[in-house]
Amino acid sequence: MRLLLVRHAETANNRDGLVQGRADHPLTATGIAQAEALADRLRDLDLGAVYSSPLQRAMQTAAPIAATHGLPIQSEEALVEMDVGELDGLSSGEMRERYPEVLRAWAAGEAGTLRLPGGESLQDVQDRAGNLIDSLRQRHPDQTILCVTHSFVALCVLCRALALPVGRLRRLRQSVCGLSVIEFRAERVQIVRLNDTCHLIADGEWSLSIAGSAQTLLN
Repeated sequence: MRLLLVRHAETANNRDGLVQGRADHPLTATGIAQAEALADRLRDLDLGAVYSSPLQRAMQTAAPIAATHGLPIQSEEALVEMDVGELDGLSSGEMRERYPEVLRAWAAGEAGTLRLPGGESLQDVQDRAGNLIDSLRQRHPDQTILCVTHSFVALCVLCRALALPVGRLRRLRQSVCGLSVIEFRAERVQIVRLNDTCHLIADGEWSLSIAGSAQTLLN
C-alpha cells in the first residue's frame, strides 16, 4: 500500500497561531485555495480511496481531491485530531500562564505518555491511528490511498513508520496542507516523501502559512 498522508489546509486558528484540537473549524479562503492546489497536483494519480477525519477542515481539504477522482470521502474517526482538552484555542502566552507544568513536562521528553488536561496522550493517538493504518493495509494492499488528517495524527503515523518513539515527535513537522508519502511493503516500511509543500506556491502570490507559536510549543 502507498499512503498519501495529508494534513488539512489552513484554518483561522492555524493562521493566528492558536492550539487546535477537536474544535470544528472550517478552512479559510487561503485554506480552500491550498486544498484545490493539492487536488490539482494529484489529478493524474491512480487513487484507490480517500479517507478523512470527520472534522470539517479535513473534509473540506479532501473534497476537491475526491471530486477530481470521482471517489467518495470515507470518514474515519481514528483520523480525528488529538483531544487537547483544556488547551484547545489557547495562545502560547495563555498556555504558559495556565499550564506551565504541562509545557515543562512536554519539553522534558514526557510528551509520549503525558495526558493533556482533559484530553489524550500522544500514545493514545498513535495507537488508534496505527490500528487504522494496519486495517487499511489489509483493505488496500496494492493501492495508493489518501488520508486527510491533522498535525498530531500525521506525526504519530510518521513516528511509527520511522520506529521513532512518539515522545520525540517534535523532531518532525507536517505543515498545513503538507503531503507525506509512506510505502508499506511486506519487507519494509519506507517514507518516500516528507512534508512536501511544493503545491502551495502559485505564481509567487501566496505560500504556506506556517502554524504559529502556540502550535510550535506543542509540536
